[in-house]
Amino acid sequence: MNLLFLFLDGIGLGENDPEINPFARAQTPTLNQLIGGKPLTRHTAPFEGDRATLLAVDAGVGVKGLPQSATGQAILLTGINIPAELGYHYGPKPNPEVASYLNGATLFSKTVHAGKKAALLNGYPPRYFGGIESGKRLYSSIPLAVTNAGLSLFNKDDFYAGHALSADFTGEGWRGFLGFPDAPSYEPVQAGIKLAELARQYDFSLFEYWASDYAGHKQDMPWAVNQLETFDGVLKGLLEAWQDEDDLIVLTSDHGNMEDLSTRRHTDAKVPLLLIGDLRARQKFFSGIRALTDIAPAIEKFLQVQ
Repeated sequence: MNLLFLFLDGIGLGENDPEINPFARAQTPTLNQLIGGKPLTRHTAPFEGDRATLLAVDAGVGVKGLPQSATGQAILLTGINIPAELGYHYGPKPNPEVASYLNGATLFSKTVHAGKKAALLNGYPPRYFGGIESGKRLYSSIPLAVTNAGLSLFNKDDFYAGHALSADFTGEGWRGFLGFPDAPSYEPVQAGIKLAELARQYDFSLFEYWASDYAGHKQDMPWAVNQLETFDGVLKGLLEAWQDEDDLIVLTSDHGNMEDLSTRRHTDAKVPLLLIGDLRARQKFFSGIRALTDIAPAIEKFLQVQ
């Protein structure tokens, strides 16, 4: 059994209002078809269909203040209510207190310790590694958990060799923004097929998409809509190549943001938990999930890495 964790940073379940919510404005037929022909908004959850389940999940975990990226991602990787233990939400990058939870008790570490294969499917450019090595850039929670598990982050060579995908799925960011005109480039559907191909090589794999949170902070509706429509193409390709009988896709987020472009701050909205795969597996492993803290234990049970 393989599990692909699609992490979309900063997406909550907002109102069905196209003035502020790109999920209510974008043309996302693949996503909408999965959840009963409706948009990914607050009133659509809960939903259970033949291929997908959608739940609304609490990201605040009982702690005052708006959820933040470092602690939210750390919860998703460990199942531990870190904000409750520390007394605060924190982000965007983990401070030493948050980082201490990301060494040995994460989904990556547990998968490796169980003798199974795990990977973060993002390919990182040279400037990212240069920033880490110089101390000018800090790991966010997910790559920190990966490296603490003894796994390597994929680099430029891995990306060019087809072992990883770019953070924007298509590779256009490498070509236009990072200055690599010969970088691999995919149409969205092709990127989704490639994502399925990569995920099949691992028991547990994760893909991190952070531009959604950035669009929320920038309150950029056209860019947000474009992102979602690109993602819908990726999802189309992914689902065409996915084997529901054996594998599971888990899509969720760390906090709300992009679903309400009337503010550039994070929101206290519940976040989506979208499960794609065999109905019995969805019901067996993920029934009763209410908060971010419930997700990692369910994944551990599915992977048998407890």
